[in-house]
Amino acid sequence: MLLNHIGAGFYWIDPPRPDPKRQTRILSSSLNRRRASPPFPARHAAFHGVRMEKKGDKRRSICTADELHRVAVSNSDWKLALWRYRPSPEAPSRNHPLLLLSGVATNAIGYDLSPESSFARYMSAQGFDTWILEVRGAGLSTLGDSLEEDEECLKNFSKIDSVINDDIGESSASSATAVGLENLGASFVSEVPHMKRRGSEVVTKYKEMRLTTRFMEVLTRISERLAGFLNGDLLEGQNSAIAGQIKDFNRRLRGMIEGQRLFPAQILELQDRLSATLEEFQKQLELMVKYDWDFDHYLEEDLPAAMEYIRAQCQPRDGKLLAIGHSMGGILLYAKLSSCCFDGKDSGLASVVTLASSLDYTPSRSSLKLLLPLAEPTRALNIPVIPVGPLMATVHPLASYPPYVFSWLNSQISAQDMMDQNLFEKLVLNNFDTVPSKLLLQLSSVFQKGGLRDRSGTFFYKDHLHKSNVPVLAIAGDRDLICPPEAVYETVKLIPEELVTYKVFGEPGGPHYAHYDLVGGRLV
Repeated sequence: MLLNHIGAGFYWIDPPRPDPKRQTRILSSSLNRRRASPPFPARHAAFHGVRMEKKGDKRRSICTADELHRVAVSNSDWKLALWRYRPSPEAPSRNHPLLLLSGVATNAIGYDLSPESSFARYMSAQGFDTWILEVRGAGLSTLGDSLEEDEECLKNFSKIDSVINDDIGESSASSATAVGLENLGASFVSEVPHMKRRGSEVVTKYKEMRLTTRFMEVLTRISERLAGFLNGDLLEGQNSAIAGQIKDFNRRLRGMIEGQRLFPAQILELQDRLSATLEEFQKQLELMVKYDWDFDHYLEEDLPAAMEYIRAQCQPRDGKLLAIGHSMGGILLYAKLSSCCFDGKDSGLASVVTLASSLDYTPSRSSLKLLLPLAEPTRALNIPVIPVGPLMATVHPLASYPPYVFSWLNSQISAQDMMDQNLFEKLVLNNFDTVPSKLLLQLSSVFQKGGLRDRSGTFFYKDHLHKSNVPVLAIAGDRDLICPPEAVYETVKLIPEELVTYKVFGEPGGPHYAHYDLVGGRLV
């Protein structure tokens, strides 16, 4: 059983804490279970806006953990989700909390598929205060500074027919408050007395002018948002073609407003088309802004914020955490160890377990190599995101039901008879999210000489792993087509021999372990 190996490894590095007053400790632990507030105030900047959500919250109902915490990321509007599983009062007390990290484009569900098949709950039952991190864009993590106001404005614009049927006697001043529309608002107010003298023409003129004003307000708000993006550093490093498109849009918009090239009659005739165009542009803008991160953002911002928050909550004596990472989660842990060695800093990790992870896939026959030809078109076409979740949900019926057109995809996830069919469907339909193309493009460097590198392409994460002093248990699956054993070993061999243990799960006659069987398989 895989978790027994992990538990044994952690037992060596994290033995049960001596407790001569066990009955007292259990009572204290029981009281701590009900405590919702942190043991002491969080002071670091990364803790700004932290809160624990109650079970009645809408998003909290999705979470199957004992608690759902949120932690803000410094210099970002993202609030990361942390699923917490309190240790069993009957289990031995542990010295360190445990952090679980998921793979690319996945959320916490893979670690907690059901009460009977839960990696996280098994570890908490062994006495570990267990936390699952959902990095930015994953699961219940949220972007605090969204475009909600503009979305609402666009929704109102799409329902303009009902809006212009409102009482025409209400004040129009509020429609002309957008920056840059003062002149338009003034001309509109000045038109009102003339309208009243023209009988039936008044209503038509009023509707046209009101619609124009609302339309200009929508455009101006988007323009202001774009100007803020362009004046800041949000687009720094992005492809110049995207920035050029946004600048061109901003220039055209300013010209339309200043020159009043849009006339009421034309707007009325093209209302549906304009609404659809604006909504589509808004969606593209949101994708470019919201999904603007790469692997280094996870490593340098998300992971440190989560680790510091967990330390503050659990207060381990030596300030260290245990960590298990699956797929990209393990890559994050390797990169953390390597970068800390390079910087001469302590990683804050007492021990690490990686599941199907490697910094260098070059010697393997990973099935992901089949996707490499798509990298250059993705880069050339400036595709902002890859909707992994929707794609998986779309393909699943074709892979699991007659005529089984994509049945070969199932073996990428789980080996035959290793996962309950209902749990397999839950994993496929609920565990995957949308991610930025730039994240996948950076991760694709694992297939290049030297392995994974930072966003600049000059720092190779495997180069400093040999300096690490953190014990590592590296686990591979014998039928893992995504990260085969030879890929796992390519990183293992870089770690000092006395600090690393390498294990391949699976037997010649079965059972076999594919990529996700190491987390959610029935024998884990």
